Amino acid sequence: MKKVVDIDDIKPLIKDGMTLMIGGFLACGTPEKLIDLLVDMNVKELTIIANDTAFPDRGIGRLVVNGQVKKVIVSHIGTNPETGRLMNEGKMEVELCPQGTLIERIRAGGAGLGGVLTPTGVGTIVEEGKQKLNINGKEYILELPLKADISLVKGNIVDEMGNIFYKGTTRNFNPIIAFAADTVIVEADEIVNIGQLTPEEVMTPGVVVNYVIKGGE
Repeated sequence: MKKVVDIDDIKPLIKDGMTLMIGGFLACGTPEKLIDLLVDMNVKELTIIANDTAFPDRGIGRLVVNGQVKKVIVSHIGTNPETGRLMNEGKMEVELCPQGTLIERIRAGGAGLGGVLTPTGVGTIVEEGKQKLNINGKEYILELPLKADISLVKGNIVDEMGNIFYKGTTRNFNPIIAFAADTVIVEADEIVNIGQLTPEEVMTPGVVVNYVIKGGE
């Protein structure tokens, strides 16, 4: 199957009410061209799983400001006042999850595990409504795995088979979310021929990638 496609070719995949994972850390390593597409399509009632909601004018924050998001599952919202306002007004659900726990829940979803046992949050509001287990005299919270309909990933160099190299801190959540969705779409700064990336440079294997689109335009 040809994986490199025009961005318009992925429009039929995106529907109202979907759960999306989106890479990035404060919009660093976020697939902005794919965000543009979501904004242009004005898809609604989205559930977004990501590290954060970025800023009002960048990344995931643009979806929030545009009223397209029903719920976010993130580690923090402090850089986007609009997220806090919508949460306080009851217009958008916000599930805050400690950053390390969040990425492990996503990893568990991709690996087919039943959950993650963590002591983080024991004795705080984080544990409310969750199952706890006592193992060897220590309490743990059972955090359930997270999966998505589509993961939107940003890669710096991607070959025609979908193998991905990430530069520096743009790597962040991207490699993990690429394993935790039914469909994985990668926005590439540069698309190269098969063989131009060495095995040592490949950080996400193309076997988990469904589509590649050219970004940076």
